[in-house]
Amino acid sequence: MSNSLSLSTQATPGATSNHVAADPNRASAAVWVAVLAAMIGSFMAILNIQITNASLANIEGGIGTGADNGSWISTSYLIGEIIVIPLTDYLSRVFTFRRYMLASATLFAAFSVACAFTHDLPSMIAMRGLQGFAGGVLIPMAFTLVLTKLPKPQQPVGLAIFALSVTFAPAIGPTIGGYLTETYGWRTIFFVNVVPTAVMVTALYLTLERQKMQLDLLKDGDWAGILTMAIGLSALQAVLEEGNKDDWFSSPFIVKLAVIAAVSLTLFVAIELNIEKPLIRLRLLKQRNFGFGTIAMTMVGFALFGSVYILPAYLGQAQGYNAEQIGNVLAWTGLPQLVLIPLIPKLMQRFDTRYIAITGLLIFAYSCFMNTAMSPDYAGDQLWIPNIVRAVGQAMVLTPLTSVLTGGIAPQDAAAASGISNMFRNLGGAIGTATLATIITKREQFHSNIIGQSVMLGREEVRTRLAQMTDYFVAHGVPDPNAAREQAIIALGKTVKRQALVMGYSDAFAVIGAVLVLAAIAVALTRRVKAATGGGTH
Repeated sequence: MSNSLSLSTQATPGATSNHVAADPNRASAAVWVAVLAAMIGSFMAILNIQITNASLANIEGGIGTGADNGSWISTSYLIGEIIVIPLTDYLSRVFTFRRYMLASATLFAAFSVACAFTHDLPSMIAMRGLQGFAGGVLIPMAFTLVLTKLPKPQQPVGLAIFALSVTFAPAIGPTIGGYLTETYGWRTIFFVNVVPTAVMVTALYLTLERQKMQLDLLKDGDWAGILTMAIGLSALQAVLEEGNKDDWFSSPFIVKLAVIAAVSLTLFVAIELNIEKPLIRLRLLKQRNFGFGTIAMTMVGFALFGSVYILPAYLGQAQGYNAEQIGNVLAWTGLPQLVLIPLIPKLMQRFDTRYIAITGLLIFAYSCFMNTAMSPDYAGDQLWIPNIVRAVGQAMVLTPLTSVLTGGIAPQDAAAASGISNMFRNLGGAIGTATLATIITKREQFHSNIIGQSVMLGREEVRTRLAQMTDYFVAHGVPDPNAAREQAIIALGKTVKRQALVMGYSDAFAVIGAVLVLAAIAVALTRRVKAATGGGTH
């Protein structure tokens, strides 16, 4: 391999070279090619968490399963991803950074295509799980490349690109999925990974330096930690995804999974804190910025993935939007970030990074509070301004928050820190999705009961409304007055249910807003990070 294609020297896991950039404050072109290629992988991996959301009903119909089981199409991907993210640092040292990343990217595309050819739920669950296991690797590895290959002055630019993949991908995922599903069929959403992955693999093949594998590390692996973590996280993810549907701990299945998760994760933490070479260096959380930053990142995951979960659900359930219409609404949460996120590194040179993150979190929170007074008429047009505000807030969050979080992390700990922060962000997303689904269900029941107490036949307004609706049905093809009145009562009940559902979603947005305020407080407890100076952007 020629020196012009190898990466500049810094302490990078699995990607080193003797070639040194002329300016230590500016990365070489080869480094930027590798970083940008890795970002394609991160973007596609995160995109595939959400790309099925707007199309889930179509996929369920295509493989012949019901809505109750179809949620496993998303759950299995998340389980695979959340298990492999903490493993990435260790496995990249065993098999080398280059070999592991190239293999994972190739398998990610292969399993994605395999999903398109499945014809039943078990095979879809298996392929989605394997796709998540391969794709999850690409997220922390992209993050690690930024922290270990880019000089400090250029890291904010790299972090901004990473932030774009993390926040833009979930927002645009339902848009892409909805358009492809409505235009070409649901199977096409699994083919979108092929071309970008081919570009990424080619670029990384040319720029990442070859190294020898360290298979001897397998003998010293933290296998007890790996086993307990895999079992614990899988069980916890299943509890979070299925708990609301099965009424939580009234289900023996959920109780068993919860016990397995609690025991396994407790053992995992005990193991990691007491062995010499832990799989995950949990002691890094003792560092003030990394600890509070990870707490904030978990809450950001709750809000980011939670908002992308409830918006399509609201538009589909309460407004009857199809997949493409849902995607068009959510696009306004993603598209403005393409313009805004590249500007954030300039802001970070002028202002305290913590204040930028806190401002972004509070703007994000405000956009959620804007949706707390929704009515049945609150649809795509009314969501436009809150979505724009949300885009502004999200654009200002991840880049500065990541800078704060990693501010005190040594280069040799970068890969471990990457695994921890990305795992907690995804775990926050899983907790957020489960929590919000439960809140919507419970609050819909609450509001339905409250409204129902007011909709009684003893009230003149109710009798008048029923009479009007009865006359409507008589005038529209229901000649029997008794049958028309029965239809009127059913219609009134549906109106009450829809109003209660909308109010339940309003309450869920309020919870997201409150969580983001708590995240802002966590960021306020961190120490100031010294601004990067020197070299410009590349």
